[in-house]
Order: sequence, then structure tokens, then C-alpha cells
Amino acid sequence: MNDLRMRTSLAALLTATALSACGVPGQQALPSGFAGASGETLPVETTVSTLPPVTTERLPAAKTGLIPEQILQDEMGTIYYSYYLPEGYDPNEQYPLMMVMPGYDMMWFGEDSSGANLDWQGFLCWTGLPEDMIVVSAQLTDWGETSARQAIALTEYFLENFSVAENRVYAAGYSAGGETMSQAVSLRPDLYAAYLHGAAQWDGEYAPVAEHGVAVYIFMAQGDEYYGVQRAWDAYNGLRDAYLAAGWPEEELESVLQIQTPDAAWFAQRGITGNYHGGGNVVFGETAVLDWILRQEKPFTQSTGGQGT
Repeated sequence: MNDLRMRTSLAALLTATALSACGVPGQQALPSGFAGASGETLPVETTVSTLPPVTTERLPAAKTGLIPEQILQDEMGTIYYSYYLPEGYDPNEQYPLMMVMPGYDMMWFGEDSSGANLDWQGFLCWTGLPEDMIVVSAQLTDWGETSARQAIALTEYFLENFSVAENRVYAAGYSAGGETMSQAVSLRPDLYAAYLHGAAQWDGEYAPVAEHGVAVYIFMAQGDEYYGVQRAWDAYNGLRDAYLAAGWPEEELESVLQIQTPDAAWFAQRGITGNYHGGGNVVFGETAVLDWILRQEKPFTQSTGGQGT
């Protein structure tokens, strides 16, 4: 990180010297790939012609707290997202990363709903935990593979540009966001240590998740009006079979696969007496569930079914 700062400082010094020598009023240069207020990508200023150009790498944003309505231009298109950077963020430290995708009314469609999820419990719950985390959520494109690949691109962007503990990258999805994230985790199981699948159907594959030892917690109300509880059990059984096929001993499956399908009485204790699909958001207030997700780390040892550290 110190080397990066020195290279960045050198680039800025050379640029300022060149502008001064030419007598041209200078503007502050931004690193390649940063977006302006209107979302356009701003180029790096030219260095002095007598020296080779200095590559300026992108640095994590200094601003902390909730940072709304950001834009990432990617080969998958324009990705609208918001994120949380903990107070006291230190680029020399490493932080867990949570990629969380909300339901239909807060996730879709792109710019029209940008920033709508910043008061959602499924986003905020991760920001209030004792351990500092980076939390990201997005407004994407569809309910299919395009959005899944956009979620992956966003994950990779934060891995490349922020100080993330690569063995502690997590995902969570609720309803439509769960459909998307189940595909993303399946497409790139190497990225994620654990995934919370809340009140959603599973649209991804099972085998890649098991082969890479991604831990999965499935939550669905028995009375879910939209999907029905059987879809949760279908996902659980599909993943269970895949873990066994990947060599995990049956007695160790609980360490990587959990399911919770609470009844009406359980919800009533939490003040929910109807709309059990919407009530599924209550999972983000269950500290035991959140802690289970955050205890998972890569790498996993598939041959024995145990976790490495």
C-alpha cells in the first residue's frame, strides 16, 4: 500500500510539473475508471512527454459510512449500487465483504430504484455488527443470468479496489435477490465463503457450490405465500445431495448447510401475523443466523468435509 501511495504521489507530482511548465491552468486528475457526477468515466491526465507514463491504480474511496447511488461501468453494462464503508476504514487492514441483494421493490430496475435499499434491514443489519464490514447492494437488470453476472462483477470490483479479506466474502439474497444471488454463487463459488438464501427459490446449480464448499443457510416461512416452503426444501435437498457427492461426511453437513422454516407461532413472537413472505425479512434480525454466516471462511478442505483456517 505504501508503494502504491508513492507511485500515485509521483504521478501527481509529474503531472503538476508538466502543467506548470506549459503554463496551462491544471485540473485535479482522477485515477482511471472513476466516474464523474453524470456517470461518465474520466481519463488520467497526461504526464510529461520526456518520461514514460506512470500507471495510476485506483484507490479505495476515503469517504466512510453509507455511500449511495454509485455507478460501475462494466462489460455487463451499467451497474447501479450503494455501499457501506465502516468508520475508521484502514486500507492496511482487511475487512469482510457482504454482497446483499434485496427483493423486487428495492432491487430492480437499475437507475429507477438506485439507493432504495439503504433503509432496508437486510442491508443495515450487517453495518451494525460488532465487527467492521464492507457492505454492498445493487439495483440490477433482470431476474436472470445478466444480473447474476453483474453481482459477480461488483464483487470483483470491490475485491480489486478495496481492502477485502478474500477468504471472507459473503452473499445474501432475499426474494428476487435470492434468485439472483443463488445463480451468482453457483457461477463463481470460488468467490464466496457463505451465502444466506432468504425467502427465495434457488435458480443456480448445486454441484459447484458443494464442490467449492460454500456454506449455505436457507430461510423460508412455512406459510410463505409467494414461493411456498417446498422450494426451500427442494434447495436444501439438492444441496445436501451435492455435498455428499462432493465427499462431505453426512455428520459434518451441518457445518456448511442449514435450513430454517419457522411456523406462524415463531413469526407471531416477532410481531408478524401475516404476509409471511414479506415477513421473511425478519431473518436479517436473527443474530444467530448472521453470526453463522460470518463464522465461515475459505479455504475449505473438500476431501474431509472440514473447514480450513
